[in-house]
Amino acid sequence: MAAHRRTGKRTAGGRTARAAATVALAGAAAATGLDGPALAEPQRTPEQVRADVARLYREAEAATEKYNGAKEKAESAQRRLRALQDETARGRARLDDAREALGSVAAAQYRGGGLDPALQLVLTEDPDGYLEGAALAERVGSRQKAQVGRVRSRLREIEQLRGAARAEAESLTSHRAELERHRKTITGKLTAARRLLADLAPGQRGSGAGQAARSSDAGAGPAAPVSVTSRAPSARAAEAVAYAYEKIGSPYVWGATGPDAFDCSGLVQAAYRSAGVALPRTTYAQIAAGRRVARSELLPGDLVFFYSGISHVGIYVGDGRMIHAPNPSAPVRLAPVDEMPFAGATRVS
Repeated sequence: MAAHRRTGKRTAGGRTARAAATVALAGAAAATGLDGPALAEPQRTPEQVRADVARLYREAEAATEKYNGAKEKAESAQRRLRALQDETARGRARLDDAREALGSVAAAQYRGGGLDPALQLVLTEDPDGYLEGAALAERVGSRQKAQVGRVRSRLREIEQLRGAARAEAESLTSHRAELERHRKTITGKLTAARRLLADLAPGQRGSGAGQAARSSDAGAGPAAPVSVTSRAPSARAAEAVAYAYEKIGSPYVWGATGPDAFDCSGLVQAAYRSAGVALPRTTYAQIAAGRRVARSELLPGDLVFFYSGISHVGIYVGDGRMIHAPNPSAPVRLAPVDEMPFAGATRVS
């Protein structure tokens, strides 16, 4: 009897343990989502997806402006490096001329009774060694000293040019690495935006999505109305506005400055370039390229900037509207200025 009671207690205890384990497993399943779709993440609405796409486009555009700035610096460093290389080549030619002249003096001296030791040193393959012992130059005549001085000057010139070229080469390498970082950021943001849009039905993607690809009249926009250009503060501003109108329908391509595709700052730069005005490449440089004006004072041709980081720009055309290159989902188009957070405006003289 005692043994039977002990067995019964173990059985009851086992049932209790099994029940507790079942509850624990059920709780774990609920916590990890194993109990089915009841606790799955809520389906996001098309509005939420479009908001995320817009955010990704803004972040990509900010990275695009940084890319444009790094590209401008890299191109400038490349030009300076080439100029230094050309100047170094000319410096070498001047050095060769100076050494040849010095050699003529040395030859004449040799024919007259022997070559001065100082000249022997300066004509070796290691003229720097001679320069270290510059006191030897005092042992030659005045004409020889002048020739040695020219060699000394040319050698120093070459060394300075080499140092400057090394610095520019390092700068170029740094800017190219920065370009690649921004390129990866841009492509990552745009790829993520495309994936989000692909999950939406075509009718849910918003009015701008896909327009760039469908635009068949890219670069053949309407002529600027006289009522717009006549209000521009200058002939150059009017010409920039006319150019922007002609480019309505052109696709957005990050890093592009025309004539067939543009990013936002690329469109502005191209429009004013057509009017003979050289503007900087990036939005954050363009905002400082003219006289700041209040929103209430805007005139056609003024540059209007958006977001706190000054990451977007358009060309004001009057009546509260602008022409701009929005993002990869839409071509160059007319749009209201108040569709984005206004950050400032500049009038280009």
